[in-house]
Amino acid sequence: MDENRDRYRAAVVEPFRVLLDRLTPVALKLNPRFVLSGRVGENFSRINRDIRFAADKSPYRPQMYLYFAEARLGAQLYVGISAEGVTCGFRAYRESKSSPIVTIARERAQEHPEFIGNLRRRLGGRYDSYWYRSEKGEWTKRRGWPLAPEDWKRLRGWVVRRKLPRSAATRQAFTRGIEAIFREVYPLYAFTASPDWNFRR
Repeated sequence: MDENRDRYRAAVVEPFRVLLDRLTPVALKLNPRFVLSGRVGENFSRINRDIRFAADKSPYRPQMYLYFAEARLGAQLYVGISAEGVTCGFRAYRESKSSPIVTIARERAQEHPEFIGNLRRRLGGRYDSYWYRSEKGEWTKRRGWPLAPEDWKRLRGWVVRRKLPRSAATRQAFTRGIEAIFREVYPLYAFTASPDWNFRR
């Protein structure tokens, strides 16, 4: 890494900061409470892998993420870039019992499952959706949308995303495409993380 640090900064860090600047107006329009510090851990993922409890002991991650969220809520709009390609969309993880998936989304999903069903009909043909639930203390991956109220009782994470080719990141229309994706998936973020959002609209 020391030998390639300058290359990493030029090819990854600086382009990500430019992308943050370009996406900030649409992010603020969607949610004025989004954190926009430009810091690692608040808008950018860490390249260093935490290997203390991980099976994979490689020291660095092969992908980087730019994301928008209200202060550490566990739900995000994100762009991920790796050698394989680009992913963009919404993700939420249950990090603790106080995570929005537990305190906000679980009750909403049980009382208004039709909201998620409507979003699936609108987005399902163009977005991949998968979620994780806890089974005997282990995370298991499920394809599709967590529609049933009982799904939310053990839900640990949920991702709704679009995959784009690696070449998409070099196209002039890249930022506009990401903005469009953010606008489409934002209701998922608001449903799972914003306590005062009028999700019935």
